[in-house]
Amino acid sequence: MADPRGFMTTPRKVAERRPVEERVKDWNEVYPGGAGRALLPIISEQAGRCMDCGIPFCHQGCPLGNLIPEWNDLVWRDDWEDAIDRLHATNNFPEFTGRLCPAPCETACVVGINRDPVTIKNVEVSIADKAWDMHAVKPETPEWLTGKTIAVVGSGPAGLAVAQQLTRAGHTVAVYERDDKAGGLLRYGIPEFKMEKSHVDRRINQMQREGTVFRTGVAVGEAITGQQLRERYDAVVLAIGSTVRRDLPAPGREFEGIHQAMDYLPQANRVAVGETVEDQILATGKDVVIIGGGDTGADCLGTAIRQGARSVTSLEIMPRPSEERADAHPWPTYPMVYRVASAHEEGGERVYAVNTKEFVGDDGHVSGLRITEVELVDGRFEEVAGTERVIPAQLVLFAMGFTGPQREGVVEQLGVDLDERGNIKRDLNYMSSVEGVFVAGDAGRGQSLIVWAIAEGRGAAAGVDAWLTGSTTLPTPIPPTARPLTV
Repeated sequence: MADPRGFMTTPRKVAERRPVEERVKDWNEVYPGGAGRALLPIISEQAGRCMDCGIPFCHQGCPLGNLIPEWNDLVWRDDWEDAIDRLHATNNFPEFTGRLCPAPCETACVVGINRDPVTIKNVEVSIADKAWDMHAVKPETPEWLTGKTIAVVGSGPAGLAVAQQLTRAGHTVAVYERDDKAGGLLRYGIPEFKMEKSHVDRRINQMQREGTVFRTGVAVGEAITGQQLRERYDAVVLAIGSTVRRDLPAPGREFEGIHQAMDYLPQANRVAVGETVEDQILATGKDVVIIGGGDTGADCLGTAIRQGARSVTSLEIMPRPSEERADAHPWPTYPMVYRVASAHEEGGERVYAVNTKEFVGDDGHVSGLRITEVELVDGRFEEVAGTERVIPAQLVLFAMGFTGPQREGVVEQLGVDLDERGNIKRDLNYMSSVEGVFVAGDAGRGQSLIVWAIAEGRGAAAGVDAWLTGSTTLPTPIPPTARPLTV
C-alpha cells in the first residue's frame, strides 16, 4: 500500500487545463505541456490516495484489468521504471487511454463510495509520458520467428494492439490501412487538442522497429480482396471498426451544408498538422448545429470553436442527465451523469430533449433546423405541444454514432456471418464463422470505448496465437539463420 492514510488526508486534484482564451487559439493539447505533465509535480501524492483495497474494484471497472493499485504504489515510491512495466503488462498504449478513456476505473474506485475517487486516469497518463521522457519505452523484438504470417485489417487501437501482441510472439504481421497514415480514428477522428498525433507516431515507430509492417493507402476489399488475403496469410484479423454512420433522413436532408462528423473531423485534423485540404468543410463565421451529444459531438464543438464559428449548438434527443449517480447506476457501475468535456468549457449551447423535424433551406443550402421538444412516454419519444421552433444553422454536423462495420468489400468477400446487430459474429477466441478469420474491436463488439478496443485486440491476439500454434506460449524457434518472411 502507498500512503496508508492518503485517501483520508490528501484531497483529490485533477490536472488543470490551459485557460480557455489561450487554448482555443491553437490546436495543442488543452493541458499545459500535455496531459501527462500537467499534474506531475503532485502526482505521487495523488497516487498515494489509493487504498490498495482487498478487492480492487477498479480492476472490474477497467476492461483491460489494469494493475492499478500496483502502479499507484510504485508512483508513490517514485519508481517510474517499474510503474511503466506494470502498466504495459496489461495496456499496450497507456498514453492513448490516459487521454481518451472516460475512466470507468474511477467510477469503480472503492474510495469513491463516500469520497472523491483516486485520479487513476491522471496517474496513468503521467506514467506513460514520464516513461517516454525517460526513454524507458523501447521496442520489444521477438527472440525468434514462428514462420506464421498474419494480416491485420485496420490500424485503430484494436488493430494496433493485436498486431503488436502477435509481432512480439514471433509472428510476421502486416497491418493494412486504407488511409495514407496508420492510426485509424486515433489519427483522423480524435482532434489534436485531445491527443497530439506525435503520440500515435512514436507508437507506430516502436511497432515498426519491433517488426510490424504497415501497408497504408491500401483499401482491403478493393486493392486486395479478402480471398487474396486468405491465400497469402495464415490468419486474418478484421479490426475494421464500426464505420457505418447513423443518418437523419428528415425533410431537407439534401441541402448543402449538412455533413457527417467523420467527414468534418478528419479534414480539420489534417489541417492542424500542416496538410492542405481542398474544399475543406469549415465552421468559420457560421451558426453550427451538432446533432449528437457524445464524445464525437464534443470533438466537433471544440473544432468549430477553433475555426471561428459564430455560434455552436449541440442537440441531444435524450433528457439532460443528472449530476449525481442515479439509483439505476449504483457503485461500481459506470453511471450516466452530466459530464463536461474540455470543449464544453470553451463555449456553445447544449440543448437536451429535442428532436429535429426538418432542415430548413435557402437557395439549396441549409439555413436552419425546425426542432421540437420531446419527452419519453412509455419508452417512446413524443412531441411536446407548442415547443416547435427554428434555430439558425449554416453548417450541420451529424455525430449520432455508428451502426456496425461496412459490409461491402472484405466482409462480404470473406463471407463471415453477422449477428442481429449487424456486427461480425465471433466465438470466445475471437474467430469468425470462417476458420482463420478473426475479429477484434468495434467490428465485433459494436461501437465502444478505446479501452475495450485495446482489450479486444489483446484477446484476439491470444486467440490467433492459440489457433496457429496450439498454445499461447512461444513455440519452438526457427533456426537463427532463417530469413524474415515477406508480408
